[in-house]
Amino acid sequence: MTEAAPLTNSAPSKSTALLEQRTPPRRTPPPREGSLLGGLVRTARPKQWVKNILVIAAPAAAGQLFTAHALTRLALVFALFTACAAAVYLINDARDAEADRAHPTKRHRPVAAGRVPVSLAYTVGGVLAALALAGAVWLTPPLVPALLAAYLGMQLAYCVSLKHVLVVDLVLVATGFLMRAMVGGLALGIPLSRWFLITTGFGALFMVAAKRYSEAVQMAGEAGATRALLTEYTTGYLRFVWQLAAGVAVLGYCLWALEEGGTHSSVLPWRQLSVVAFILAVLRYAVFADRGTAGEPEEVVLGDRALALIGLVWLAMYGLAVTPW
Repeated sequence: MTEAAPLTNSAPSKSTALLEQRTPPRRTPPPREGSLLGGLVRTARPKQWVKNILVIAAPAAAGQLFTAHALTRLALVFALFTACAAAVYLINDARDAEADRAHPTKRHRPVAAGRVPVSLAYTVGGVLAALALAGAVWLTPPLVPALLAAYLGMQLAYCVSLKHVLVVDLVLVATGFLMRAMVGGLALGIPLSRWFLITTGFGALFMVAAKRYSEAVQMAGEAGATRALLTEYTTGYLRFVWQLAAGVAVLGYCLWALEEGGTHSSVLPWRQLSVVAFILAVLRYAVFADRGTAGEPEEVVLGDRALALIGLVWLAMYGLAVTPW
């Protein structure tokens, strides 16, 4: 009598079949078209380009903004400064690619993620910088390419080493904002008032220090600060810096507004009245700085209705003070 052959699992069990139905096979998504170009654009930080609107600051302060020549020249300067800033971002991300790959957030940047080759980021950044300088030499007064070259040199030095130097990092970032505000005046041959430089420079330092203070407060007690220097700055020191900078900015603006001999005669003393709106704006912004929630300046201004309204009132008063009637 022969033994019965053992049963074999020729058909899958019900549980196995059910599992296969619930977990469909993974499919590798096809590569997105234009991902390289999109990665380059993302690396150039389009959201940061709004800062370059500061190129209109000096012409607006002088009441020489709304002319065809001024608007055309300022559009050109905006494009040149944006190209320089984009070049710095591309070179910075290429240089920091290895370090960014170990960071929980920065590892998603296109260069760190491998979406944009490091060599290509360097090349595009260098080409943008060269084209911006060449265009400035060809199309603008000599002081404009000189300022753009100084900006590029300063920002590249910042990326390489100066961002690790206490206090110097704050000053260089604030100086970048000041250069944006100066370049429009240089492009149109407008003399830059000492009060304009003082108010703009220390106003920029106020916002930069407030942002660093907010980052330090939010990262307190957490390992791996977003910026290495945040572990060396104390919140007390950063608070002192933004308070000092705010005070000097307000003082500079008050001296401008109370200076004898207004630019234009009008029914009301709009120059002097604009001091109230300016101080209220600084005080309102300081609320967010004190709470440690003063991140990106544009997000703070646009995210708070009261601050945005105060800013509009100040713009209206300032416009009335410098516009001839």
